[in-house]
Amino acid sequence: MIDLIRSGGGVFEVQLDGQLIYSKKATGRHCTPEEIFSLIDG
Repeated sequence: MIDLIRSGGGVFEVQLDGQLIYSKKATGRHCTPEEIFSLIDG
């Protein structure tokens, strides 16, 4: 299940089943949709 949760300060994170799979704060850049699909598919 994927949820979009509002945040502030430029934070963009993606969690899958409660596990963080992408963090803009950690990488310093925004991801592409393809990157997220790839992470979800494993």
